[in-house]
Amino acid sequence: MEKTTNNNMLTTLILLLIGYVVGSLSSAIIVARLAGLGDPRTQGSGNPGATNILRLGSKRLAAVVLLGDTLKGILPVWLAWGIGVEAWVIAGVGLAAFWGHLYPVFFGFHGGKGVATGLGVLLGFSWPLALAVLSIWLLVFWRWRISSLSALCAAALAPFLAWWLVPETAIRVAVAVLAVFLLWRHQDNIRRLFSGQEGRV
Repeated sequence: MEKTTNNNMLTTLILLLIGYVVGSLSSAIIVARLAGLGDPRTQGSGNPGATNILRLGSKRLAAVVLLGDTLKGILPVWLAWGIGVEAWVIAGVGLAAFWGHLYPVFFGFHGGKGVATGLGVLLGFSWPLALAVLSIWLLVFWRWRISSLSALCAAALAPFLAWWLVPETAIRVAVAVLAVFLLWRHQDNIRRLFSGQEGRV
């Protein structure tokens, strides 16, 4: 019994570490450097994410960054599901990947705001949940063309949607934690929205 417990703990730690390390691979910084655009954290909005890469003038590279950031949220969670660990471990792996994006160990713990990676984590948790959250993002963006407002509305509603669509309590809690961090990372955007200074895409 003790050996089994130790093996389970080791598996959990490895999965959490994988989630964090994969999340720490900043797609925007890597892609921008490979393309000769420099560090996106020192240009445009200063956020290493797909929207800022788009602002720097490349739709193709922005799409690559969006895909990369989404995949690094999905893949660690899918790995945890595939191994068959408990829901609380899966929830932890998703949060580890998300926090890796926010605080990447490879880039001085200065990461992005987590929208695409958060969506990837939600896709790993539950595709109906991710589809519902993405629908909110698209609807708000279609109406106002403000990326941050879309993300804020989607994040604010995500915990309620998770309570409705996801049966595992641990994952519901993880979605709520993810939403709080995402809202917190958008403090500057919230201030600009209230002052009417937030830019449109």
